[in-house]
Amino acid sequence: MNIRVNGEKIELSSTVKVIEDLLVFFELQERLVIVEQNREIVTKEEYQSTKLGDGDEIELVHFVGGG
Repeated sequence: MNIRVNGEKIELSSTVKVIEDLLVFFELQERLVIVEQNREIVTKEEYQSTKLGDGDEIELVHFVGGG
């Protein structure tokens, strides 16, 4: 499956099926992340049930601390 993540085209393996899988793929599952799929915000409660589709546009925003 091919999707765009933060404007970059990527090809995903068949094991990445839902938003939660995508966060694991990018090692973001333990972080506070805002997810947008095709211009719609996906809530954390929906990560396990929101399926990814070929051509989806995903925006991932996560916060980085520092001082």
